[in-house]
Amino acid sequence: MGTRWSLRVVSPRGDEAATVQAALDRVVAQMSQWEPDSTLTRINRAPPGAWRAIPPEFAQVLDAAMVVARASGGAFDPAMGRLTELWGFGTAPAPGTAPRPDETDDVRRNAGVIEFDGPGLRLRRTGSGLLDFSGIAKGFGADLAARSLLAQGQRHFLIEVGGELRGHGLRPDGQPWWVDVESPPGHAEAPLRLALHELSAATSGNYRRWLDADGQRYAHSLDPRTGRPIDNGVVSVTVLHDSCMFADAWATALTVLGATEGMALARAQDLAVRMIDSTGEHVSCRLRTMLD
Repeated sequence: MGTRWSLRVVSPRGDEAATVQAALDRVVAQMSQWEPDSTLTRINRAPPGAWRAIPPEFAQVLDAAMVVARASGGAFDPAMGRLTELWGFGTAPAPGTAPRPDETDDVRRNAGVIEFDGPGLRLRRTGSGLLDFSGIAKGFGADLAARSLLAQGQRHFLIEVGGELRGHGLRPDGQPWWVDVESPPGHAEAPLRLALHELSAATSGNYRRWLDADGQRYAHSLDPRTGRPIDNGVVSVTVLHDSCMFADAWATALTVLGATEGMALARAQDLAVRMIDSTGEHVSCRLRTMLD
């Protein structure tokens, strides 16, 4: 995943690190676009049109991704891998020149759709679109690691995978797992303090990665509906959810939608969201209630 993970656990038995690493290795083996033999890479490499068998975990992530894709009107898309490659945010090197509108239009026009047979654990690509789980896999990794720890008998822990967080139980002092979500550089908003008790938090930000080309800086968050980087002023979105996988995906989708559409959808979906954009901080009703 190109990142690190950390774990805090009450009364460790000594094998927790191996348990977490094994869970994350399963995610990488199935969903990494950088691993040449991952399930995702093999599906992307295969010619379109044929049904491909997928593991249960892969199916769970794809199903969740398609739920968020439909609810967000296409602001989230698990099959935008060819766009991320075109812009240099995937495995391909960053281009020296930003892709032209006709190039992005061609990618979108020929992408096709992903046909998904959940009960049959299979999918097929109908066009040249490539799967990309970068906006959801880290969150699922945190969920899978947490499930593995719970199955092991651990009840009190905080796990972090590349900035995505999931907390269970309590600290030894009886307090919940308190975490501070930093504000983006240059923004005066106070850190968001959260109590993660049977709760997850995921943050999408546009201040750590970008493309510099043609004398212009492009955000790494791409809008699947236009094929181009967003330009809506959003710099950070944090979502709280029971599922870190859904928190991760929603943070990505709301970043693309921007303050007006994104916060309206957060209200409609009853999501706990903090968004920071060029105008300041936006807090959803659900999150405000939780903070009160």
